[in-house]
Amino acid sequence: MADKITQNADGALNVSDNPIIPFIKGDGIGIDIWPAAQMVLDAAAKKHGKTIEWKELLAGQKAFDETGEWLPEQTVTDFRDYLIGIKGPLSTPIGEGFRSLNVALRQILDLYVCLRPVRWFQGVPSPVKRPDLVDMVIFRENTEDVYAGLELEAGSPGAEKLRAFLLEAYGWEIREMSALGVKPISKAGSERLIRAAMNYALKHERKSVTLVHKGNIQKFTEGAFMKWGYQLVKEEFNDVAVSWADCDGKPGSKLLVKDVIADICFQQSLLRPSETDVIATMNLNGDYLSDALAAQVGGIGIAPGANINYVTGHGIFEATHGTAPKYAGQDKVNPGSVLLSGVLMFEHLGWTDAANDIVRAMEATISEKIVTYDFARLMEGATEVKCSEFGSAIVDRL
Repeated sequence: MADKITQNADGALNVSDNPIIPFIKGDGIGIDIWPAAQMVLDAAAKKHGKTIEWKELLAGQKAFDETGEWLPEQTVTDFRDYLIGIKGPLSTPIGEGFRSLNVALRQILDLYVCLRPVRWFQGVPSPVKRPDLVDMVIFRENTEDVYAGLELEAGSPGAEKLRAFLLEAYGWEIREMSALGVKPISKAGSERLIRAAMNYALKHERKSVTLVHKGNIQKFTEGAFMKWGYQLVKEEFNDVAVSWADCDGKPGSKLLVKDVIADICFQQSLLRPSETDVIATMNLNGDYLSDALAAQVGGIGIAPGANINYVTGHGIFEATHGTAPKYAGQDKVNPGSVLLSGVLMFEHLGWTDAANDIVRAMEATISEKIVTYDFARLMEGATEVKCSEFGSAIVDRL
């Protein structure tokens, strides 16, 4: 008998050995990568005496074709009820509907943390000399910043009204035919994101948390994010963490909290990647950093991601790349992103042994140069296999 995942009063998840987990196969290459990933996830779970009952939900093109809606209310309801889910890439409707179905799900369910671990897997081709030094975990705020979608089209009555108000109220002279947007950064939104990053770093015995911001220019939005982060350290974590300024760079046994300007963070991630551990940042910075860091360890094709609300217990784990429709149905694309997102999900559920087995099996497969086309073209002597065959090869090595 399969069971719903539930949450205790203290926030911990109750997960049986036979949970019900909703999934969205995804558009485009979702039809290829999801079956390959599911095969590995099921095999790893079975090895440890666990079985997943998968519950398919609809979103994206398949949902529109079957229901006339891009994101049916039933899908949102089921994600709420079952707490934890996983999804492939989704199409975004052009000229209608949501700006992004992914962003819509995050905002509707208030999944305020976008969790993006970035590490190198043995054997994966990389454009940098020392990809093994990259081992970072990005906590990207998911609900605010420019992704709030609060913008007005240039020349529209709304934009002109706001432009006139800003001139009258603040003396801000903005050119005619300017598009205008609002960038909300709240104290509550910043604190809960940074708190989640701090708790993660402490739980996983990480050495530091870096607040990444552009506060030198955006002083009252991104600058406030940094200030609120340091205040949080003093008010809630002073017994286990210390800021750089308060310890002269020598934290002892405490977690070190520091900050860096966003553009400098990009430079340091290339020059001195081992100095950055857990990152806490806002939405747009996190978007840029996630993909840039993923490029150092093999690309977004094997980059996992999760959207989590640690208070309500909700989490959706997802492939971080697009739908690549021209490859759909060719059984060609690397399933690594959605598979490793499944690994993140297993870790979140407490199934760490199964998660570790998948990582070891995947590394063994890649080390033997059994890879999909994206890696095969970068590796000498590689055996190029289909998406499904790559999944089978990982299962063989479990």
